[in-house]
Amino acid sequence: MSEAESQTAGIDIEALRGAVIAGVIPGQSPRVLNEAGRYAQLLGVPLVVVHVDVTRFVTYEDPDGYVHSAPIDINIASGEADLKLIEQAAAAALDGHGVDWRVHQLVGDPALAMKHFADKVDAKLLVVGTRKRGIGESIREFFTGSVAARLAHRQRRPILVVPLGEPVPEDEEIWPA
Repeated sequence: MSEAESQTAGIDIEALRGAVIAGVIPGQSPRVLNEAGRYAQLLGVPLVVVHVDVTRFVTYEDPDGYVHSAPIDINIASGEADLKLIEQAAAAALDGHGVDWRVHQLVGDPALAMKHFADKVDAKLLVVGTRKRGIGESIREFFTGSVAARLAHRQRRPILVVPLGEPVPEDEEIWPA
């Protein structure tokens, strides 16, 4: 593969071969980044922190891998603001820890976008967090499904699901009625 072919939207795919991929959302606990960084360091591979902009969708992909997208909403700045928050969170959690890391934004459905990117870089591990507790998140997950569960059923790589917040007590329902 030539160097020109190994570039996807400005990313050197060969440099990321075998990376750990962490799917992160703004405001999420730094535990996902910390665990992903730890595994990347243990495996001796780079860490790619990805944020999936769900307000955009893929319109088509060029043969060289460049992805063209279009906004679902006219407010394109929301995805840019989210990416800036992810970059700041990654820097706070990972700088100075000896991990080769970078941030990359994907678009569309989170599970499918992460799967597709993991295939491109032949990722060793995917790292995601659990959902927040609450009725709103339960309703959202009912309609969209768990990203971790959808990843587990749609690709072959191992997935590390990092618990966020306090665990649900054994005598409490996970999905309130």
